[in-house]
Amino acid sequence: MATTRPRVLQYGKMPLPQLDAELAQAYAVTLLSEQPDPDRFLADHGAQFEYLVTSAAMGLPARVVDALPKLKFVSSFGVGFDALDKDALLRRGARVGYTPGVLDDCVADMAFALLLDATRGLSASDRFVRRGGWSQGRFGIHTRASGKRLGIFGMGRIGSTVARRAAGFDMDVAYHNRRPVEGSPHQYLPSLLELARWADILVITAAGGDGTRHLVNAEVLAALGPQGFLVNVARGSVVDEAALAEALQHQRIAGAGLDVFEDEPRPLPALLALDNVVLAPHIASGTHETRRAMADLVLRNLAQFIATGEPEAEVPWSAAQQTATAA
Repeated sequence: MATTRPRVLQYGKMPLPQLDAELAQAYAVTLLSEQPDPDRFLADHGAQFEYLVTSAAMGLPARVVDALPKLKFVSSFGVGFDALDKDALLRRGARVGYTPGVLDDCVADMAFALLLDATRGLSASDRFVRRGGWSQGRFGIHTRASGKRLGIFGMGRIGSTVARRAAGFDMDVAYHNRRPVEGSPHQYLPSLLELARWADILVITAAGGDGTRHLVNAEVLAALGPQGFLVNVARGSVVDEAALAEALQHQRIAGAGLDVFEDEPRPLPALLALDNVVLAPHIASGTHETRRAMADLVLRNLAQFIATGEPEAEVPWSAAQQTATAA
C-alpha cells in the first residue's frame, strides 16, 4: 500500500540546486515562489501545510507564517535566523531548525581571506597590475597581518574557529560577548568599545537581529582608529554602513573586508568607490563542501522532526520555547 508523502511548502529556490531535487524526491513539495499569486495560494491552501523549508537569505515573513495555521516546523538553510520572523513563529508555536556547525570552517577561512586582503591590499594590487599601473611605478606599502591584536565580536562557534586560525598568525586574541565564554583561553573585554580600542583588527562574527543592529557604529570605528581594520562575516545589520563608509573615506580606519551588507545585494554606493575596502557577495559559506553539508542538515532536520518531533539542530529561541512549554 502506497504511503502519502508529507506535504512541504518551499518558500523559494534553495542555494544548492541539488537540494531542490532532493526535497521534491522525498516530499510532496510546493514551491511558493513559483505560484502565479503566492498570497492567493496561501489564502486558499495555507492550511494544508505543516512543514516549510526556507533559507537564512530568503527568511520567512510574518504574513507567510500567519497564513499557515497548521505550521509545525521550519527547516532553514543557513546559520542566521534574524530574517525569520521570530514573533510570528512563536505565536504559531512552530519549531525552527537551522544549520550551525557545518559552516564554521569556511566562514572562518573567509574572515581570514578578507583580513589578509584588507591589510595587504591584495584586491587593490590585482587592479593595479591589470590596469598597467606596475609599469608606471610601485604599488605601495601595506600592513602586516601576523602578530597583530585580533578582536572578535561574537565568540560563538565561528568566532572560536577564527580564534584558532589566529594562532597560526601569532596573534593576540580578545573578544566581546554578552557574557564571558566558559573555558575560553582568550581575554574577555566587557564592552565592544573597549575591544575596538584594544584591537588592530576587529572581526565581527556576532548574530544579527535587533539586539545587535548598528552596534558597530561611528564611536566604535573611531575607537578602532586610523591604523585599524574591520572584517564582517556575520550580518550587515551589525555595522552602521553609512558610518563605515565615512570612516573609510576620511581614513578614520585603515580598511575593511566585508562579506555582508545592510541591504543585500545592494552595498552602499559610497563603498563601491573606495579602494580601501574589499567587497564580497556574501559567499563565506559558498564552497561545495559546506553547502552540501548544510543541505544534508536541512534534510535531516526535516526528516527527524517529522519522525520524532525533534530536529537535530534547533534555533535557540525555538528550543527555549519548547523547553518552557514542556516545563
